[in-house]
Amino acid sequence: MSATDYQTQHWQINTDGRVQCNVCPRKCQLRDNQAGFCQVRTRVGNGIALSTFAKASGLCVDPIEKKPLYHFLPGTAVLSFGTAGCNLACKFCQNWHLSHSKQVDAASQSAAPKDIANIAAKLGCRSVAYTYNDPVIFLEYAVATAQACTELGINNVAVTAGYIEPAARAELFGHMQAANIDLKAFNDDFYHRLCGGRLQPVLETLKYVKNNTSVWLEITTLLIPGLNDSKPELDAMTRWILQELGPDVPLHFSAFHPTYRLNDVVATSAKTLNMARNIALNNGIHYVYVGNVHDPSGNSTWCHGCSKQVIQRKGYQLRAWSLDSNGKCKNCGTIIPGNLESQPGTWGSRRLPINIA
Repeated sequence: MSATDYQTQHWQINTDGRVQCNVCPRKCQLRDNQAGFCQVRTRVGNGIALSTFAKASGLCVDPIEKKPLYHFLPGTAVLSFGTAGCNLACKFCQNWHLSHSKQVDAASQSAAPKDIANIAAKLGCRSVAYTYNDPVIFLEYAVATAQACTELGINNVAVTAGYIEPAARAELFGHMQAANIDLKAFNDDFYHRLCGGRLQPVLETLKYVKNNTSVWLEITTLLIPGLNDSKPELDAMTRWILQELGPDVPLHFSAFHPTYRLNDVVATSAKTLNMARNIALNNGIHYVYVGNVHDPSGNSTWCHGCSKQVIQRKGYQLRAWSLDSNGKCKNCGTIIPGNLESQPGTWGSRRLPINIA
C-alpha cells in the first residue's frame, strides 16, 4: 500500500484484534496488510485503506440508456467509470477483466474526483455514472466524485448490485440522483452458487432506495437460460417488485450471452425475454423493457394509461418523442414517471473513450 491510499470509514476493531470492514455483508475481518474479498480494501494499521481511490478504469462517455436508465434524462450523455475489484464473484460477469482484476494500477488511470467532474462538465455530460465493477467497493471515491459533480450541477448515477450494508448504503445513495440496481435472480441459491452472495441484502437495498430516498430507481435482471428464467421465479419476482416497490419502477430484462465462466450456457432467446416481459406486465408493472437484443417494441416506452408509444428507441438511439413539457403523454395526459424533460437529449448512441491525461 502506498502513501496515496485513501483511509476509509465503515470499519471496526474486533476483540481479537482484527479489523472488520462494514461496507458490505461480507464483513471481511482483516489482519495486518490483508485485503478483503474485493481485493481493494486492505487493512493498514488499525484501519482500512482503499487502494483504488483516484484510480479510474474504463472512462467513457455513453448514452444514459446504456446504464440502462430509460426514464432519467433520456438521450443525454453520461460519463462512466469504474475501478478494479468487486465484492461479488458472478460467474457470468461481463466486466470480469475489471471486477476480478488484482492489477489495480495496470487497469486504471489517475483521475481525481474534481478531474472527473470537470471533464464531465467540459464535455456537456448531464451525469456521471459509477459502474463497470461496483461503486460499493469504491464508496469513498464515488462519494468524493459525486460531491465534486454536485457542485457543478452534474447528476450522479449508481450502477450497482446493491450488496451493501445499511450505513454505507445511506452514505452512497445520499449522493446519488439515479440508480440501476441488478436483481440477479429471485432465489438465494442462485446468489450463493453463482455470485458468492445472498439475495436478502439486495432486496433490502431496493426497498431502501425506493422508499427512503428521492433517487430515481430502475432494475435490471440478466436472464440466464435454465438458471433464473423459470416462469414461477419471474412471477414471484415481479409480484414482489409490485408489492414492495410499486408499479412505476422500470424493469429491464437483459439477454445473456456466453461469457467468463458460463461459456457453456446458450444465449437468452427472444422468446424467453418476451415471456418475462409479459409476466411482469400482466402482474401490473407499468414499464418493462428487454435489452441486449434488437427489439424496438421492447426497447420503447409505452404509456400505461392509453398504451400509446411515448418514447421510441432503436438500440440507444431515440427515434420519436410524444411527451409534453410536463412529462405527460401527449395522447392522454398520463404522467410518465421519472426525470423527463420537454425534449430528449441529442447524444445518440455514440461512445467516446476518455483519457484524463
